Formats: sequence, structure tokens, C-alpha cells
Amino acid sequence: MRIILPEKVTFLLERLERHGFEGYAVGGCVRDSILGREPSDWDITTSASPRQVKEIFPKTFDTGIQHGTITVLLEKEGFEVTTYRVDGEYEDGRHPREVRFTSQLLEDLKRRDFTINAMAYNETKGLVDAFGGVEDLKGGILRCVGKAEERFEEDALRMMRAVRFCAQLGFSMEEKTARAICRLAPSLERISAERIQVELVKLLESPHPDWIRQAWEYGITAVILPEFDRLMEQDQNNAHHVYSVGEHTLETLRNVRSDKILRLAMLFHDMGKPSIATVDEQGIYHFRGHAARSEVLAKQIMKRLKFDNETLTKVCRLVQNHSLYPETTPEGVRRAVCQVGEELFPLFLEVKRADILGQNPAVWEQKLAYLDQVRQIYEEILKRGDCLSLKGLAVTGRDLIADGVHPGKGMGELLELLLDEVLKDPSRNTREQLLELGRKLRR
Repeated sequence: MRIILPEKVTFLLERLERHGFEGYAVGGCVRDSILGREPSDWDITTSASPRQVKEIFPKTFDTGIQHGTITVLLEKEGFEVTTYRVDGEYEDGRHPREVRFTSQLLEDLKRRDFTINAMAYNETKGLVDAFGGVEDLKGGILRCVGKAEERFEEDALRMMRAVRFCAQLGFSMEEKTARAICRLAPSLERISAERIQVELVKLLESPHPDWIRQAWEYGITAVILPEFDRLMEQDQNNAHHVYSVGEHTLETLRNVRSDKILRLAMLFHDMGKPSIATVDEQGIYHFRGHAARSEVLAKQIMKRLKFDNETLTKVCRLVQNHSLYPETTPEGVRRAVCQVGEELFPLFLEVKRADILGQNPAVWEQKLAYLDQVRQIYEEILKRGDCLSLKGLAVTGRDLIADGVHPGKGMGELLELLLDEVLKDPSRNTREQLLELGRKLRR
């Protein structure tokens, strides 16, 4: 099997060989190349020690020298070059206490997580596949190298990576690997929130975000996202739904495009339902105020998982407003855009559509027709250039000050009143009209 290596990777490997060392492309880049996917980066493994790598290449950085990794810079592009190593005892379920360098490629490959990631390649020796990685790629199977329990005890995050790889590649989990995850999932408690967040987002952005169901079945979400487990247990017996809250959430994830903000919004949009569920005399479930409660929980979870503020704000805004049904009038849609935010309103429409497609198919036609109306009105509003927020007003605070308004809370309230008038009638959004209206409102 031949893999086409990038020129710079070929140069790196050939230079290592000219100096008497072995060098291979290794891991995910080999896997993706065999699958016909474009590797995101190319990692190199070598028999050369870190000191020898630094002697061979003029421009290097010590990015992980304690674990044998040197970044080699070639024309401003960095390549991680790591010495063959054997990991020592893992004390924290994530990092080895020490590493020992070795001259044997096979010893290095033995320590890797999954067979599909334990292959190496160079032009001289071709593909080195000691653990059946190619066979597993062909069969669409994810299995650990060696004993699954040992691999997961070394690094608990590998359990989330296993689910994530299956979601990204559309693979099935090998039975022993799955059983090991079920037994060892509680050890994920030792993994940092930042690491959990990265793997969760990669899973959600994958072609199969609904594989979070497998994370639930294996006991992973019980540790990293217990709120999701409560979704899976919450029924929804009403005319709008045919699924539990959890199954509805999975359907919405399937029906929204791969985008970090959108997928997170769908994951969290009904998170508050279990805590506010009520049942009437007919056995019908109600979830009044669930959007506000879901927004609170979304914020708590995202802070716990160390999401950045921009992502948190956007996701929470969408969750908070996902139950909003604008009136199908220009004014109604303008007010909805103002409430949701101009930047987020197109995403809001995608959230609404995904939410509908996760409900009872009997309501799809009517609700999707309504949403099409809203979208059409929104597009007409954009074409006209209607004012939709304070930043679109024809007057600013500076204009009002020049017209005699004192700075402070009252000026902010006046601007909001002027915006309210413009949302009713966009033709009033001229400097002259708004200043005159401001004077009348101040009398």
C-alpha cells in the first residue's frame, strides 16, 4: 500500500534516514490517508533522540521534549517529531510518570490507543501495521491496541476518543472495547474539564453527533454530563412529541448542520425540561418556562466545562430564545431579530427548524410552513435595510446629548423607546424624526 506524502514530510523522513535514523509518518495522518481523507497534520516518529533531531534540523522548538517531542520548522510550517518511546506508569489516568526512549518502532506503536492509529509509513519500508489497523479500517471497527482495560487505565480520555472516532468515521465499537469503557467510565472524573470539552465538541461536530447516545449507554455522560442522562429518562406525552426529551434532542442534533454553536444549542435547548415537568389530569406533560431553565443549565454546564465566553454567550442566547414564535408580520419579525440578535437570527432559524424536525411528524408541515413565512419576511427586511437594533438607529447618544439630554440611565431608556418606535415603523428612522420624537417623549 502506497501513501502519497507531502513534500516536506518526505524531506523530513529522508533527512533522518541520511543521518542514520529511522523516520515514519505515524498515527492519524496514516489512518486518514488510507481512508482517502485529507490529514489535518502530519506527525513523525523516529529512532533519533530529541537531541539528535535538534542537531539534524536547524530550526526547532522544544514543544514536548520531556516526552520526546520536538517541533521542526520548515518554511514556517511546524511538524512534531517524536522519538520512539515506551511509557512508564500512569499515575493520573492521563499522563505517564516517565517515558523511556527506545530504538524499536514496534515498542512505540504498542503504546498507542487504537489499531487504526497505530500504523506508520515511510517510502523505504512502506506501511507498518502490526495490529490489524487496515483490517479494522476496512471493517469499520474501532478496537484498542492490546488489552482495552490497560489502554483506558493509562489514559481515561481515550474512552471519549473512542466514541468520538466512531462518530467521526461511522465505525462500530468492538465488543471488548465497549465493555471496558462501561467498566472504567467513572475514571473520567480525573480528566480536566478542558480535555472533556474538546472531545465533546469534536463528537458534536462529527457526522454522527447522535453518537452521544453511545456515550450515555457506556456510562460516559453520567460522569461528564449527568444532565443528559436525565434527558434520556424524561418522557414527553403530548401532541407535539413522539420521543422522550433525550431522543428528541438526538433527533435535533441529526437535523442541524455541523457547526459548534448550533450543535451545542441543540444539545442544551431542552436541558431544563426534566426539572420543571408537570403532568395534568389527562396525563399530558407540560414544560412551561423550560427555555429559561435550559438557558440557566446551559450556562452552568458550559462554565463547568470551561467554554470561552463568546461561545457560551451565543449558545445561551439561542437556547433562551428557541421557543420564541415571532408574529408573521414585518414588525413581529423585526422585534424577534432585535430580541435574538442580528448576528444570531439566521442561526435561530436553523435551531427552530431542527427543533421542529425532532417533534411529532404530524406537526411538521404546519410548523415548517410557518417558519418559511418568518424566513421570507426576514429576507425582505434585510433587503429593505430596516433598522433592527440600537446600532442601526439614525441617532446616537452623542446626538441626544447635543440635543440637551443628560447622559445616564435616562438616555439609555430614551434610546430604547426610539428603537421601539422604529421597530414599529422603519420609515421613522431618520435623524430629524428621531430627535423630534425624543423631545416629545421628554416633555
